[in-house]
Amino acid sequence: MATKPARKNTRKSVGCPVETTIEAIGGRWKVLIIHHLLEGTKRFGELTRLLDGVSARTLTRQLRELAESGVIERYVHQQIPPKVDYSLTPLGRKLAPILYAMHEWGEEVEKRRIRSKP
Repeated sequence: MATKPARKNTRKSVGCPVETTIEAIGGRWKVLIIHHLLEGTKRFGELTRLLDGVSARTLTRQLRELAESGVIERYVHQQIPPKVDYSLTPLGRKLAPILYAMHEWGEEVEKRRIRSKP
C-alpha cells in the first residue's frame, strides 16, 4: 500500500502590503474592536457589551489574532481576581486614519445606494 506524501502547507503567502493589512484586520469583529480601542483601553467584558452579538469564544480568538499581528496588547494585572486590559499598540494606533478613511468611503457608498434605489 502506497503512503501519501506529506501534505504541504497550502496557505498562500501574502505578497502585497494591502493583503497583509486585510489579513491582520479583516473579519467580522476586528475593525470594530479596533474602533472601540481607539477610544481607550477596554476590558473583555466592556468589549463584549460594546460588540453586541459577539460570543466570548469569537472575541477571544479575534483578540488573540490582533495581538499576534501586533495591533493590540494584552495587559494582565497581578491581582485576584485577575484583571486583563486590552489596548492598541503604537502600530495599532496607526490604523486610525485608515479606518476613518474607510468610514468616509463607506458613507459615500451608502449615499450612492440610497440615491440609486427606485
